[in-house]
Amino acid sequence: MSAYRKAFLFSILLLFTLSNNIFAQSNLVRGFVYDKESGEPIIFTNVYLSKTTYGAATDVNGQFTISRIPSGTYTLLVTFIGYDTLKEQVVLTGNTVLTKKLYIKKAAYSLEGVSISAEYQELRTDTRTSVIKITPKQMKQIPSIGGQADLAQYLQVLPGVIFTGDQGGQLYIRGGSPIQNKVILDGMVIYNPFHSIGLFSVFETDILRTADVYTGGYGASYGGRISSIMDITTRDGNKKRISGKAGASSFGSKLLLEGPLNKSKSDNGGSASYILSFKNSYLEQSSKALYSYIDPQGLPFNFTDLYGKVSINANNGSKVNLFGFNFKDQVKYKAISDFGWNAFGAGMNFVVIPGISPVLMEGNVSYSSYKINLNELNSPARSSLINGFNVDMGFTYFLGKDQLKYGVELLGFTTLFNYTNSVNRVIEQKENTSEIAVYVNYKLSRKKFLIEPGFRIQYYASIPEFSPEPRIAIKYLANNKLRFKLAGGFYSQNLIAANSDRDVVNLFYGFLSGTERLPDSLGNRAIKHKVQTAQHIILGAEYEPWKNSLFNFEVYYKFFSLLANINRNKLFKDEDPYSNAQSIYYKPEYLRKDFAYETGNAAGFDLSFKYDYKNIYIWAVYSLAYVDRYDGQVYYNPHYDRRHNVNVVASYEFGGKKLWSVNVRWNMGSGFPFTQTQGYYEQLQFPQGIFSNVLTQNGNLSVIYADYNKGRLPYYHRLDAGITRKFLLSENSSFDANVTITNIYDRKNIFYVDRISNQKIYQLPIMPSAGITFSF
Repeated sequence: MSAYRKAFLFSILLLFTLSNNIFAQSNLVRGFVYDKESGEPIIFTNVYLSKTTYGAATDVNGQFTISRIPSGTYTLLVTFIGYDTLKEQVVLTGNTVLTKKLYIKKAAYSLEGVSISAEYQELRTDTRTSVIKITPKQMKQIPSIGGQADLAQYLQVLPGVIFTGDQGGQLYIRGGSPIQNKVILDGMVIYNPFHSIGLFSVFETDILRTADVYTGGYGASYGGRISSIMDITTRDGNKKRISGKAGASSFGSKLLLEGPLNKSKSDNGGSASYILSFKNSYLEQSSKALYSYIDPQGLPFNFTDLYGKVSINANNGSKVNLFGFNFKDQVKYKAISDFGWNAFGAGMNFVVIPGISPVLMEGNVSYSSYKINLNELNSPARSSLINGFNVDMGFTYFLGKDQLKYGVELLGFTTLFNYTNSVNRVIEQKENTSEIAVYVNYKLSRKKFLIEPGFRIQYYASIPEFSPEPRIAIKYLANNKLRFKLAGGFYSQNLIAANSDRDVVNLFYGFLSGTERLPDSLGNRAIKHKVQTAQHIILGAEYEPWKNSLFNFEVYYKFFSLLANINRNKLFKDEDPYSNAQSIYYKPEYLRKDFAYETGNAAGFDLSFKYDYKNIYIWAVYSLAYVDRYDGQVYYNPHYDRRHNVNVVASYEFGGKKLWSVNVRWNMGSGFPFTQTQGYYEQLQFPQGIFSNVLTQNGNLSVIYADYNKGRLPYYHRLDAGITRKFLLSENSSFDANVTITNIYDRKNIFYVDRISNQKIYQLPIMPSAGITFSF
């Protein structure tokens, strides 16, 4: 057995031992809150003991824990907007550990002003710096492009998030590129969460429970990336009856089915349920008839997404989820002959309530794979594959208002990559590597202070190196309306992006793992450690000027102290005589190494305002950002360096029973950097070497580039609007119809310029779409 596997097993044993030997505590009430009708866990609801300060909010599993309660008789209350308040008497004597399964019913009359929002309560009990919680309800409050609400569309309106385009767009978060942003679905790593059209993610909105987006300064339980984390959780299937949704739009279709596999015979009994989702795009076919004014040959985007999950629930609320997915994407641009990727995976996660022990155990075991291919008309083919497993085990111990969380994580994966650069130098790699991490996080609540220190140790076997990573988050509650916060830490990762910064359309995003084939220096700086690293610091404030409203301001700085990228300057092979310092043919590392080191900075601030009450929802964001890189030769701005970004979203429900809703979104962003074309030349291939006849040989037309990314594209802006009407058919069935117009005033936003023909290609023009959804 290898050393790192022994270390992993030892860590599991040690952490489990600690979970049962940490100092004793007094009475504890814990359990789960469920929807009475569907059996689905109710997240972020308040559970507290009446006329006391003891209480908690449920997590993404509907779980709550109230600890260190004095002995006595109490009334346990569960309150949530839109549901009847649940009251239940509990008697606690000695060191009681009481586990409850609580079911709440939807209210016959909506009393929205009565209950305190758990979301706003969490602002006072959690540090919540640079994290945004997203629910399906929020996703449906922006215009649903293509008639389907989607996570990819909502992410574009978040503070610090930059979206590079409607076609082939990627998300960049506070200076971090996609390779530096980790996406987790039910504990499983997803290597590409977005389709090529840029308007749709691989996740079906109606199966999501919540998505937590950490734009920086995240805690010790997350690692392996140096910029951001997106932690997505799917919901369980309906435990009471068979139900589902079927929908179609001008862009694509979807189908969702869910229901019980084993119905619970009582509220305290066990159960099992399933949920299945399918969605696809037929835009390539429908656009020939509906959007021929954009391109008579159609918009070449096709994708298919499948996801399935089985949930098994024990009598005491412990649960096991089994899940699997297959996501596919295919596109053909005018300048690209064939592009596509295929991702699949499967796994399980669990939540365990171990008897009378006050610890909560959570874990995950999963496998996922991602393969991408790009065959270009005038360039060599590229391909990339990454597949592997991840295993993690976490323990949460509740100590009154304090909380201790610790755990261990193990990842193993294979990367396979083949790429030819612009001067026909081949870069290829096959690596098997593994990572192991141990972390601890403590949440301390003292009067007006919330303090959350953490520490993570990450080991990268392929380099091999240890990375010690301290983390900290602090919040000060100045008064009931104003709070100040701080977060920061050290972060590391081993993955490298397998793409070229010179790509006009940046679709190809493959993966490389860290390797010994990295250079020994960056400019005049000797490199002693191979792992990529970054440090974050965030300062912010939250202010509630009136009820149901929130201003949030954060200023941030990320120092990317070491980055690794494909070396775009490579001209020579990394072998004799070019690598021999004694040879007259010796070439410096930046001209012969496959990879190059860089450093970088990302700084700026985000200001957001949210108002959410009854039938009105308003969300406004302004972001100012500066991003730069240094590759040892030149300083430059990466192609996603957008100085100014504005998003405004508004939604309004009206009519009897609020069956009508209308929403709008406006986005404006300053221009992205790009490398201008300075001239052209004929590149001769010399197929017979020195015997080639340059007088008769026909060369290829090649580009002379100007200084890297010194140009700026024009400003981008777009207005979208949508309207939806719900028709109630019966108690459990309804019909929704919606119409959306994208780019209402038909702004010609630049996509790219063909360097050879000088033809301008634009983002999507005015584009109406419609969709219908039947729920049962």
